Amino acid sequence: MKIPLLEKRDYDAVVVGSGPNGLAAAIAMQQKGLSVLLIEGKETIGGGMRTAELTLPGFKHDICSAIHPLAISSPFFNTLPLANHGLEFIHSPIVAAHPFDDGTAAVLHNSLSQTAESLGADAAGYNKLFRPLSANWEDLLPDVLSSLKWPQHPLQFAQFGLKALPSAKFIADKYFKTEKAKGLFAGMAAHSMQALDQPLTPAVAMVLMLSGHHKGWPMIAGGSQNLANALARYFLSLGGKIETGQVITALDQLPSAHAILFDTGPQQLMQIAGHKLSAFYKWQLKRYKYGLGVFKVDWALDDVIPFTASDCREAATVHLGGTFAEIAFAEKAAAFGKAVDRPFVLLAQQSQFDKSRAPQGKHTAWGYCHVPFGNTKDMTEVIENQIERSAPGFRERVIGRHTFNALQMQDYNANYIGGDINGGLQNISQLFTRPALRSSPYRTSAKGIYICSASTPPGGGVHGMCGYYAAKRAMKDVFKIAD
Repeated sequence: MKIPLLEKRDYDAVVVGSGPNGLAAAIAMQQKGLSVLLIEGKETIGGGMRTAELTLPGFKHDICSAIHPLAISSPFFNTLPLANHGLEFIHSPIVAAHPFDDGTAAVLHNSLSQTAESLGADAAGYNKLFRPLSANWEDLLPDVLSSLKWPQHPLQFAQFGLKALPSAKFIADKYFKTEKAKGLFAGMAAHSMQALDQPLTPAVAMVLMLSGHHKGWPMIAGGSQNLANALARYFLSLGGKIETGQVITALDQLPSAHAILFDTGPQQLMQIAGHKLSAFYKWQLKRYKYGLGVFKVDWALDDVIPFTASDCREAATVHLGGTFAEIAFAEKAAAFGKAVDRPFVLLAQQSQFDKSRAPQGKHTAWGYCHVPFGNTKDMTEVIENQIERSAPGFRERVIGRHTFNALQMQDYNANYIGGDINGGLQNISQLFTRPALRSSPYRTSAKGIYICSASTPPGGGVHGMCGYYAAKRAMKDVFKIAD
């Protein structure tokens, strides 16, 4: 969506960066009657929500985010009339699939009961792990995606926390007996981008699986860019202003404003506003840790991916990596700086269910594996080998490829330091220090300057909650506006 350049003038607030959190922050403030300018360095808005013809003409590829369980579940996005501004979610018949070498697949269905039943001997364990949380998920999710404030439902949150705090390995061994259930859980926990023997790794798995049971894992019709476009259209309809193609390197480039919110990582914040920040705060930001990077491949295909397991053909998301032990080995190796020959691969096949993504009769696919921070090794062959394990003949259908290594991901989006698409390591040591230990993680040491990116709680994902909470903090501090 092309947005015209606007004249500079005074604003109540300026937001730098138009990812999901920048857009959420801008909307939240504009809704309260403030005048807000949103500035984006690239010619198109969206941050990680961009779509482009990366391989061949007519093939639309999501550059970063592709499947959106947190967008459809977001406590803030759910309050917005985005359907009126062109947003359409598309669901695949099966939420996600996880194939094994024997030609079978474990499956996440929208129905919790159906998922449990499909796991056979582990049906009881699956129900024991998820059913108590699922019964209260609509109330619990806002606490899970919170700003680390006291939960509104403390007993339910404690129930979630007790299961989320140990390692994914501990939870898998406690609740499951079969490789099928353990493998399914491993693929979900691997979204944490950490070794699966680390604390808190079950949290991401549980959020994703419970979200799947409630609102599914949809894609955005026409590409993830259309989620950004819908958010922008709504913001503009409220009277907000957007400038694109404006790379900000110093505060004096910005118009006068009472509050400035940065949808950037700590490093960019220091580069732009470092002279305003205290030495201690900058010391904290410099200690902020980043996690694994990603190597990503987009494919143009002349036919669908020929998965052996039929369930995989019905799922927009497919997790490739085999057993829990295989996935755990690959993730731990990456965490210790080694790129492996059999990585965990997260694959999306949007054109199976959204025909607008490719020319008639053709298809797209999207996939990445985790690699050591900043790694530049070409992982195309090993990723395609993992696909071939479950879909023999896949390579014969490839008619175009595009790749990003970890540093190329950083070059594309400066928030992805070292290829870390989560905006920083989401481990237990940074749970309360994201990006610095402060009374509010969104306040910087400079009056009127805030950070609202995925480097703040609740962290990575297309949910907008980091921006929403940062906007609430800024409105309360600067404008004395409270809920």
